Amino acid sequence: MIESIDTSLIDWSRAQFAMTAMYHWIFVPLTLGLAVVMGIMETLYYKTGKEFWKKTAMFWMKLFGINFAIGVATGLILEFEFGTNWSNYSWFVGDIFGAPLAIEGILAFFMEATFIAVMFFGWGKVSKRFHLASTWLTGLGATISAWWILVANAWMQHPVGMEFNPDTVRNEMVDFWAVATSPVAVNKFFHTVLSGWVLGAIFVVGISCWYLLKKRNHEFALASIKIGAIFGLVASLLSAWTGDGSGYQIAQTQPMKLAAVEGLYEGGTNVGLVGIGMLNPEKKTYDDGKDPFLFHIEIPSMLSFLAERDVDGYVPGIANIIEGGYEMKDGTKALSAAEKIERGKTAIGALAAYRAAKSAGHEEDAQVAYKVLQENIPYFGYGYIKDVNQLVPNVPLNFYAFRIMVILGGYFILFFIVVLFFIYKKDLSKMRWMHWIALLTIPLGYIAGQAGWVVAECGRQPWAIRDMLPTSVAISKLDVSSVQTTFFIFLFLFTVMLIAGARIMVKAIKKGPETGNNVTINH
Repeated sequence: MIESIDTSLIDWSRAQFAMTAMYHWIFVPLTLGLAVVMGIMETLYYKTGKEFWKKTAMFWMKLFGINFAIGVATGLILEFEFGTNWSNYSWFVGDIFGAPLAIEGILAFFMEATFIAVMFFGWGKVSKRFHLASTWLTGLGATISAWWILVANAWMQHPVGMEFNPDTVRNEMVDFWAVATSPVAVNKFFHTVLSGWVLGAIFVVGISCWYLLKKRNHEFALASIKIGAIFGLVASLLSAWTGDGSGYQIAQTQPMKLAAVEGLYEGGTNVGLVGIGMLNPEKKTYDDGKDPFLFHIEIPSMLSFLAERDVDGYVPGIANIIEGGYEMKDGTKALSAAEKIERGKTAIGALAAYRAAKSAGHEEDAQVAYKVLQENIPYFGYGYIKDVNQLVPNVPLNFYAFRIMVILGGYFILFFIVVLFFIYKKDLSKMRWMHWIALLTIPLGYIAGQAGWVVAECGRQPWAIRDMLPTSVAISKLDVSSVQTTFFIFLFLFTVMLIAGARIMVKAIKKGPETGNNVTINH
């Protein structure tokens, strides 16, 4: 049976997992982005036969390989932590959550391991066509890997395709395709992968501008910038479109997350979207009577439109969700948090009664308890919530992280447009100020991705699996000291890996591509 665990252990376990995930996400998006860039460049080599494009592709492949190797190492540790630090979670939903991860390990890693070897060592040993296919299949393998991991993550946000088995106290998959193709999973995949493409494009443009800044590899830099900027503009526009879809999915499946992201305590119809605002730090609980904002400027009715595709659409705020009573789309009244907690406790009690009756051989009593359990199982997780305020995510963290992501997303679109204008209409190679802007944009790409994941994961709290399993009961029963120790060990190891990877990458960048065009150019 699931049991509650002390809060310091919860905090340290969450901190360790978050730290591992954030380090891992430093490498994943660049892998996804560079995979497409090097595929495009090798395709140009295949089409034109020019050795220049081969050397250009090989250079970006080298950086891809360095990044890929470290990303795999951090990803493996992340998956092991489910078993070590989150054993209650793994037991409760392992039959469902484990399936996409297993497919990811078997299929995607198999593709990557097979074709990445051909991609790196097959030049001159296999045909140009087969080598090109291997390059694209390496990227496809990385993307498929992302698909299955994001399917698993999306299921935590919006659990579907399963039934609860009271005999094993586990949720079991009954519809694989509902899990694999849920609208939340599909949208999350495209938005996340596109954000990786945007980062890859930013990286290519930024590093290429470094060569212009150093007045070397002129032809290589300008060719890479053209491809990177076109690719980046397309990816950033599509990312904005899928971001809109993500907001709509959140409104339908996680209204509390949407309310936290917007600092919306009192909902209604014709709700505006906060364009600019500063939250009131004195606001502590949903019902303390304090104004949520020190100041804010809204776009009228925009949140209603984004959430419901209707400017008159009703969007519940934090207080509405906690207190309930508003009319939902199916015509029923929303339950209050207190009512959900009571029904959750009823479900937990019914589960205990069912197992006791089955153990004693009392089938009739077991069936009565089973019926009560089935009626209340949608609220099972609420039975572990001790205070309704636990159901409110960290509003400032989500509010500001979301705006960082959106503002940077808009900046990236503008950035690629400006780069393309300068490279086609002006002489970008002479614009040193633009070279510096491009270089400084690289870290912004990473910040935008991390901010997106902060919203995705912190906005889901207090749930490990929405409505089914709170984080507080998902973790393993461990000594706090052991989690603290491994936290700092991993922090040290990941930092060493990051520094080592960065140094190897910087060395490769300084060496530059072997395009036969390494001469210094004086303007």
